[in-house]
Amino acid sequence: MSEAGTAPSAAGARGGAGTNGAAGPLLSVEDLHVAFSTRNGVVEAVRGVSLAVSPGETLGIVGESGSGKSVTAFAVTRLLDAAGRVTAGRIRFGRQDITGANHRQLRSLHGAAISMIFQNPRAALNPIRPVGLQIADAIAAHESLGAKEGRERALDLLKAVLIRDPEKRIDAFPHELSGGMCQRVMIAMAIAGKPSLLIADEPTTGLDVTTQKTVMDLVAAIIAERGMAMMLITHDLGLASRYCQRVVVMEQGRIVEEAEPKRLFVAPEHPYTRRLVAASPTASSTIADLAPGSAPSSAPAEPPKPAPGTPPLLEVQDLVKRFDGDVTAVGGVSFRVAQGESVGLVGESGSGKSTISRLVCRLIDPSEGRILFDGASIGDQPARGFHASPLRKDIQIVFQDPTESLNPRFNAFECIAHPLRRLSGLRDGAALTARVRECADRAGLPLGLLERFPHQLSGGQKARIGIARAIACRPRLLILDEPTAALDVSVQAIILQLLDSLRREDRLGLLFVSHDLNVVRMMCERIIVLRNGRIVEEGGRDAIFQRPEHPYTRMLLDAVLHISGPSTVAG
Repeated sequence: MSEAGTAPSAAGARGGAGTNGAAGPLLSVEDLHVAFSTRNGVVEAVRGVSLAVSPGETLGIVGESGSGKSVTAFAVTRLLDAAGRVTAGRIRFGRQDITGANHRQLRSLHGAAISMIFQNPRAALNPIRPVGLQIADAIAAHESLGAKEGRERALDLLKAVLIRDPEKRIDAFPHELSGGMCQRVMIAMAIAGKPSLLIADEPTTGLDVTTQKTVMDLVAAIIAERGMAMMLITHDLGLASRYCQRVVVMEQGRIVEEAEPKRLFVAPEHPYTRRLVAASPTASSTIADLAPGSAPSSAPAEPPKPAPGTPPLLEVQDLVKRFDGDVTAVGGVSFRVAQGESVGLVGESGSGKSTISRLVCRLIDPSEGRILFDGASIGDQPARGFHASPLRKDIQIVFQDPTESLNPRFNAFECIAHPLRRLSGLRDGAALTARVRECADRAGLPLGLLERFPHQLSGGQKARIGIARAIACRPRLLILDEPTAALDVSVQAIILQLLDSLRREDRLGLLFVSHDLNVVRMMCERIIVLRNGRIVEEGGRDAIFQRPEHPYTRMLLDAVLHISGPSTVAG
């Protein structure tokens, strides 16, 4: 309950924050403790967190998975799941103590005073309801209005978040929109009730670099225009450094450091903060620079270059892919990958990167063009029957989302063993077990985890299973489709070092598909820039990053975030 013993009032909290802004913070969290009941006992996820957000301020909360940053936000909004509870501490919003408020009492606050942008907009949006009606629902939760007025207000909000063709998009379903558009719809819903505090939980995870910048610039402009405060929860230190005036670092449920971005990221004091900074790619870092101490003491040498006249490991000629007859996802793409070479495919969402990776891996069929592997044509073999080809084991893929790509009914051992049984002729027995254990060891997966199921493992551990499974059949070409997109920076650093070592040791050809140009610059010798299904620029790493020729390439590079001091956007 609030201090007055009545339900918290959204208007009162907002008004109190506005009139009392100089006298106190908009949000105050004091010695917060949050615990979850599990089958293995009580787990304390947040341990004595104290923080404050002032009116108009953007506070960043950074840390790795399990640090407690999202749990802290869910505790503030009382969106913890049934197993979680606040066990100690105090939460004040404006003049009101909302620590003990129940869900009914908090209903007036949600959306109207405190609103949230969730990490996965597709999961947060109703898949069977047009987005315009969902925005109108968010308005109607706090105001009485008719259907016509609700539609007009929803359209105004779609325009405010700069949705292209809002008159058409208002009747679209979430699956008909891109990830960036779905995130804009979430922002429109979040600001529909004119809140004074916006909590953004990993709002750009999975978005390409230009969409990420566009979305965050939009959010920063909206909160500045409306005088809102924001709590930005992220594992991306570059994002926090650009858009936050103050940053809190969390580790294992505790705050270990707090400062302005310029001081925090230039001269971090706590060992954990220093490790995070060291693992974050910069404009000049190399694979060896990331997470010092985690890389092998002596990295394998670069594989020898193929002899002159040797056919490329992979050659794509005038590749075209059309969907539904008239939608061209890939339009006349040609490139090569040599044995032991790492080639990056970069571009925004919808540029054709993932479609090309699925074509090359023979998961879908091309509409036109040729795909040659080691000089042999494989593009004319139907994708549905390619699993029976002797070349299937030579071309493997590591998917973006390890959770979605792993069979939840298989433990880690079976996930790795499955392709060996299907493609390498190994059945059960000592040989299969030895090969699975070897692959797990090379992927850095502790052998003690082989009996665990995917839901019992962290994101980094599941990513290692995906890599171990992909290398199990000793492929010659490895396709990496955004393999580190959702990983913490320290886990990403270790995975990148692992992939680079595998390339050198096994002379693997790598086709590295990513929207993260920081990662591509470190991993790839040659880079292909895609836009709308076509190649707009191709060249060596140094040429692309230091002397880009195409305006689109320059735009992509300008959108890359690096750790730096505070930005004028944030202030």
